[in-house]
Amino acid sequence: MSDLKAFRVRGSRATEIPGGPVAVERELQSLVEANMETMLGIRFLATEHATGQHGGRVDSLGLDEAGTPVIVEYKRSRDRNVTNQALSYLYWLQGHRHEFENLVKGKLGTEAAESVDWSNPRLVCVAGEFSHHDKRAVQMIGHRIDLLTYRAFDDVLTLQMVASVPGRASAPRGSAPTHARSSGPTRSPGVKSVQQHLDGAPRSLRDLYAALDEILLGHDGVRKETQLHYIAYRRIKNLATVRLQPRYQELVVNLRLDPDMVELEEGFTRDLRGKGCVGVRDGVEVRLSTRADLDRAAGLLQRSVEVA
Repeated sequence: MSDLKAFRVRGSRATEIPGGPVAVERELQSLVEANMETMLGIRFLATEHATGQHGGRVDSLGLDEAGTPVIVEYKRSRDRNVTNQALSYLYWLQGHRHEFENLVKGKLGTEAAESVDWSNPRLVCVAGEFSHHDKRAVQMIGHRIDLLTYRAFDDVLTLQMVASVPGRASAPRGSAPTHARSSGPTRSPGVKSVQQHLDGAPRSLRDLYAALDEILLGHDGVRKETQLHYIAYRRIKNLATVRLQPRYQELVVNLRLDPDMVELEEGFTRDLRGKGCVGVRDGVEVRLSTRADLDRAAGLLQRSVEVA
């Protein structure tokens, strides 16, 4: 992020604001923890959580909007083995699911604890800088991991995703731990994955999804992750999640929008607050069955991308 510049403008005069790391690592950690949902789309659970005989303390534990456990580790400047440290804590986490779920229950309630999704735990590493080799190495790890760089400019903090790996899901929601790896989300018996629904959908629905996919991925920095029940499009946070309803031959798209700022239309859009849905929660749902519906939703898709 050394090429990122910030300027203070007064009239027609621009003055560069020096940017760099925070003074101490704990300052960065405290700032992110206090604003974790706003910055990362992750609900904060605990700080400096002791790992007992495993040794060490996890910087931050959280639960993301998909109900996935998250470990967040910080380094104020250049990465000093932060990814290996996070992976070590992931090993601890997978053996202490009950302990984590008790944290969720105490902070977010029983319903959230009972719906924790262990299929693809997530690591988020925040540092002042990552090397070229760091960004390449995470591609080989096989776990879901995001590398974020930050820079502080007076009272402004920037975050930038420099690498993201979707990982490989290894167990369905709520199942016992497993050491087996798979190439995609593992499903419970009788439960079809979103990819299976897509593969078996009518050609018209697959073409509609392909058009939606092209629109969303056409925006700079947007990545796609296929989960068990939905396909997520994200930058740092999810901006849209897509499910298929083959029975009704439609796509169900959840967008990161404030329902109060959208003119809802019955049968087309609805308020998701309090609905307990998978994917983007508390946003706006859009149902698409034709290209005309997709054209009609273009403005909402654009707004969701802009706020993510």
